Amino acid sequence: MTAPVKGPASYFPSIEKKYGRPIAEWQELIRTSPLTRHMELVNWLKTEHGLGHGHANALVAHTLAGGDGA
Repeated sequence: MTAPVKGPASYFPSIEKKYGRPIAEWQELIRTSPLTRHMELVNWLKTEHGLGHGHANALVAHTLAGGDGA
């Protein structure tokens, strides 16, 4: 039996469904952005890509912590 996903990654299925991109693509956008600070990246995802705050925050937190796309 698989343990439930916790933390920022728990948002990933709904992010992929709502915005139509795999998590790996979002993470690549974050990694290649000239921005480096957490809230700068969150605000960028919200304004440029239309993500909600919770989804943007989860993606940035997981990516900056070195998490993979799963």
